Amino acid sequence: MANGDTSPSRVGQINSAGDTDALFLKKFSGEILQTFEESNIFKALHTVRTIENGKSAQFPVTGIASAAYHTPGENIADAGNSYLSDIKKAEKVITIDKMLLASTFLSNIDDVKNHYDIRSVYANELGKALAVRFDSALAKVFIAAARSAAAVTGGKTGGILDVSANAMGDIADSSDDADNTDPTGAELTAALFTAAQKLDENDVPSDGRFAVLRPQEYYKLITGGAGALAISTSAVNKDVGGVGSIASGSIPQIAGITIYKSNHIPSTDLSTDATGDGEAANDVFGAGGVGYNGNFTNTLGIVSHSAAVGTVKLLDLATESEYQIERQGTLFVAKYAMGHGVLRPECAIELQK
Repeated sequence: MANGDTSPSRVGQINSAGDTDALFLKKFSGEILQTFEESNIFKALHTVRTIENGKSAQFPVTGIASAAYHTPGENIADAGNSYLSDIKKAEKVITIDKMLLASTFLSNIDDVKNHYDIRSVYANELGKALAVRFDSALAKVFIAAARSAAAVTGGKTGGILDVSANAMGDIADSSDDADNTDPTGAELTAALFTAAQKLDENDVPSDGRFAVLRPQEYYKLITGGAGALAISTSAVNKDVGGVGSIASGSIPQIAGITIYKSNHIPSTDLSTDATGDGEAANDVFGAGGVGYNGNFTNTLGIVSHSAAVGTVKLLDLATESEYQIERQGTLFVAKYAMGHGVLRPECAIELQK
C-alpha cells in the first residue's frame, strides 16, 4: 500500500545525483577575510632622520667634560695644568639599504572574473609585509645597541640583563651563555627596576623610556607567573601601588618604564641567516651576525630610550601599480629605502633568560 511519499526533482542536484545543494549560488558576504594586521610599535620609539638624497647620514657623538679646582696663578690654557677637558668625539653613520620591496601580479582575466575588489587587498597586504619587516629589523637593532661597545672612548654602555639572576652581564656576553631559565612575573618586575637603575646610572632621561616584551613575558607581569593568577606577585597589585588592569590585561608602566608587547621580538639563532646583500653596510652585530640578524636564542625583550637607535629614510613606504599590456595584468609593488643603526648603546638593555 502506498504511503503517500513522492520523489521530487531536486533543483540543486547535478544530473539528479549527489549533493542536493551543489547548484545553488554561494552568496557573497561582502567581507574579505584578510590576514590580521600585526602590531607595529617601534616606529614611534626611535630616532628617524629623513634625507632627500645621498647614501648615508652622519650622527655626531660627543663625550663629556671634566671639572677641576683652580690654583690661583696657574694658566688654565696650559695643557700641563690639566684644566682643559679633552672631550672625546666620534660619529655614527647609518647607510641606506638597498630598495626593499614586496610585489605581486594580478592577471586581467582573473580580475574581470572576480566578484570583489582584490586590488585594494593586494596593495594593503604588500604594505603590511614591509611594515612587519621594518618593525622586526628595529627590534633587532635595539638588541644590537644593548650588546654594543661605547660610542666614544670611556663612554658608558647598556648591557645584557639576566632576568632570573637579576644581574647585569658584560656586553661581550653571547646570547647562549645565559642560564636559559624562563622567568616568573616577579623576576621580570624586579629586572625592570634593575634596568631602570642602570639607565639612571647612565644618565638616560626618564622621559621616553620603554620596554618591549614578547606576549608570554608581558602577561606574566599581570598574572605573576604560570598557572593560577598570583595576585601577590602581580605588577598590577593595587595594594602596593600597581597600575594596570587584570580585566583588560594591560599594564602601562613599571619603574617609570612604559610597557609594550610585540610579536617581533626575535627568539631564535639567526646569526647565520642571510638577510640580503642590501643590509651588509648596516651589519649591526658585526662578526656575530649577518645584517640585522644575530643570535636571539635567549632574548626576552628590550628596555630602552628612543635615542638608542636611528633610522635614515630616503624613500618612505609607498605602493604603486601598473597595468602591463604585454602581460595582460597589473603589477603591484610596495617599497621603501631606509637603513637602521645603533646610535647610543648606553640607552639600551637587553633582557635575557
